[in-house]
Amino acid sequence: MLGDLANWVQDVINQFGYFGVALLVVIENVFPPIPSEIVLPFAGFVAQQSASAANAAADATQSDTTVIGMMIAATVGSVVGALILYFVSAAIGPERLRAFVERFGKWFGVKSTDLVRAEAWFDRRSLVAVLVGRCVPLIRSIVSIPAGFRRMKLTSFILLTTVGSAVWNIALIGAGAVLGDQWERVGEYVGVFQWIVVVVIFILLIRFVLTRVKRRRTSAKN
Repeated sequence: MLGDLANWVQDVINQFGYFGVALLVVIENVFPPIPSEIVLPFAGFVAQQSASAANAAADATQSDTTVIGMMIAATVGSVVGALILYFVSAAIGPERLRAFVERFGKWFGVKSTDLVRAEAWFDRRSLVAVLVGRCVPLIRSIVSIPAGFRRMKLTSFILLTTVGSAVWNIALIGAGAVLGDQWERVGEYVGVFQWIVVVVIFILLIRFVLTRVKRRRTSAKN
């Protein structure tokens, strides 16, 4: 399945160039199963091949793309995708989210007080959360959701999303351009980074559960 997806991604980029990259990144932000570790490195590879062909003046059929152009297209796609999640979350709003937690939160071990603390935490660290979150696998897309729920200032959200996304896009597209035919190796390094993120999230989740259990025991004793 992943092989078919990779082939489709490559076909889109080869056929549509900048627009294809921007579109794929928009979809990747809204629908994470399309991995950026395939889209971005291959975009860098295609742009580098195009530049090499142009320099050699040997293949006029190559799409006229550049590495910098691919980085810009990917960043535009990242911002558009992030804005989609932002506005959807803003439309749902904190009131509906709170009502959902009050009704169904017990099934997930989450209370309204937990939501209040999470909202307060995000409000204090929203700038750093969005900026850094856009550079972290698994977090890149979903960080737009709390920003929308809390209706973070739109200008700040767009600016930080642009900067954070640009860092990620430059790194992966640049790596794909440098590695050339071996662009798929970028996915291996991103995969390792992603597993590190998963482990950190798992540890934080365990810590959260243990803290909740400890609080309940303390409350029961009192």
